[in-house]
Amino acid sequence: MLFDFYLIKHKFTESILNRFNQLYMKKANLIFSIAAALILFSSTDSFSQDWPQWRGITRDSKVTGFKVPLKWPAELIQQWKIKVGKGDASPILVGGKIYLITRQGGDEVILCLDATTGKEIWRNSYPAPVVTGPDASHGGPRSTPSFSDNKVVTLGIAGVLSCYEASTGKIFWRKEHMTQTASDSWSALSPLIIDGLCIVSAGKKDTGIVVAYDLKTGNEKWKWNGEGPSSSSPSVMTVEKTKQIVLFTEKNLIGLALTDGKLLWQLPAVAKQRYFSAVSPYINGQTVYYSGLGTGTNAIKISKQGDKFVAEELWSNESTGSKFNTPVLKDGFLYGFTDQKRIYCINASTGKATWIDNAVSSDFGTILDCGSVLIGLTSTSNLIVLKPESRTCTEVVHYKVSDAPIFAYPIIAGNFIYIKDDESLTLYKIN
Repeated sequence: MLFDFYLIKHKFTESILNRFNQLYMKKANLIFSIAAALILFSSTDSFSQDWPQWRGITRDSKVTGFKVPLKWPAELIQQWKIKVGKGDASPILVGGKIYLITRQGGDEVILCLDATTGKEIWRNSYPAPVVTGPDASHGGPRSTPSFSDNKVVTLGIAGVLSCYEASTGKIFWRKEHMTQTASDSWSALSPLIIDGLCIVSAGKKDTGIVVAYDLKTGNEKWKWNGEGPSSSSPSVMTVEKTKQIVLFTEKNLIGLALTDGKLLWQLPAVAKQRYFSAVSPYINGQTVYYSGLGTGTNAIKISKQGDKFVAEELWSNESTGSKFNTPVLKDGFLYGFTDQKRIYCINASTGKATWIDNAVSSDFGTILDCGSVLIGLTSTSNLIVLKPESRTCTEVVHYKVSDAPIFAYPIIAGNFIYIKDDESLTLYKIN
């Protein structure tokens, strides 16, 4: 009987110990899972800021979530560098994946890469014509892809418009009839996706269209016939609850109704150095800032008077303007690169230039609003960090990020920067 008592006591103690171990292991597993999630979150948080189209989410070159270091490092840390193909098109970043269009040999190639490792996830391609003449040095794609609803839309050098499934690379639809020649200027514009529509401009000198396709089916929803297109990209604004597509044509700045493509207003805007504009309009509320190729910088206000929309000039600065760079608006001031290759600052209320940097930089350049700093990237491959000050140009630091020329926008996510040069894509980290 005494043996039975000890046996029962032993089994009871063993049961308690087993239950304790089970609870301990569950708690340990829970702690481990939470820790793993936190580690995963911290490692992927840098890639959580999507950049789904040209010049960012709202096409205003404003970066969110950038972490300015307490002390800028002497150099950036290269995480990886891979050859992706030739071209000036900027990459986009969505959900931890990079999408870009390049030229490899005789094909235009659409790539999907893991944003952390650079590893290829999928690719798709089609034959593309060879660019000859003055544009031969820019023979790769120039148009930045656009992403929406698990779809990626690309525009090739000769105007081939394609829509792919973002997760697999499967082709949904393609518009090859848009092709004219590989040197047509409109092949540089980046498609705009809004409210289930894909907006592009097509054609050649003196003859062109603006067309809206249904993103899901590729069916044409509306088309506006007019003069030749430009190399700038369309933007969207809302005035009196009416969404408008704002874009340059060959000779005018126009506003089209998003719903049906009806011309709402237009303003003469003829480029002086070429027959087309390459600087895109910058939208701020009802104000449109625009520049390009010898025209200085201008500001207009779009308003509705009766049943019509009108464009009213606010100011014009004929001496300070951009050639290829679309400026960024920061705290009431416009910052960009002049057609004389100098960084400038313009008071957005008056149009007066508050300063123009003496240092020669680049007329092919991009500039981003990263919160407490501005970050510019030049075609000479210099990444320039500036303080957004209206009184003087104050450089914080600059880095040489490539030995090849750069004509694409960088992607800045957390403390990571993606740089697409003439042929390669590089990921840098700022410690």
